[in-house]
Amino acid sequence: MIKVQAEDFDVGRELERLSYGNHAIGGVCCFIGIVRDLAGSKEIAAMTLEHYPQMTEKALAEIEAEARSRWPLEDVLIIHRYGRLEPGDRIVMVATASGHRQAAIESCHFLIDWLKTKAPFWKLEETPDGGEWVDARASDNKAAARWVKPKPVAKKPNAAE
Repeated sequence: MIKVQAEDFDVGRELERLSYGNHAIGGVCCFIGIVRDLAGSKEIAAMTLEHYPQMTEKALAEIEAEARSRWPLEDVLIIHRYGRLEPGDRIVMVATASGHRQAAIESCHFLIDWLKTKAPFWKLEETPDGGEWVDARASDNKAAARWVKPKPVAKKPNAAE
């Protein structure tokens, strides 16, 4: 399930909905992202997230489908907020449910890494010096790169064939 919303969410309620009644689930892994008051050494008063709804929902659906193709998942939940958020506010929740803990943990890690780099949200941080748009961080790109599947290498034709 994918939710892109301005309003906050109840973590307990969302986790209950994710797994309620499904006894094939042996493990649930969850990540909650929270707005910090610092970005490096810069003080952050607030962060505003913007997006284009159809573009964002399509990209999130593709990211979810990729996770489902890689791991045996019973269910997936992605909640991403937009609008003005202040330090301490929840910004994102990713939860995966699987029959096995390893699949739940790995897929959750994959999802949050790919959301950070592939989800089309634009972030404006409010600092004492004014507003600054946030560029992709090298550390986020490096984390996401570990999940990229290698492209198949084309075989050279054998001269004897």
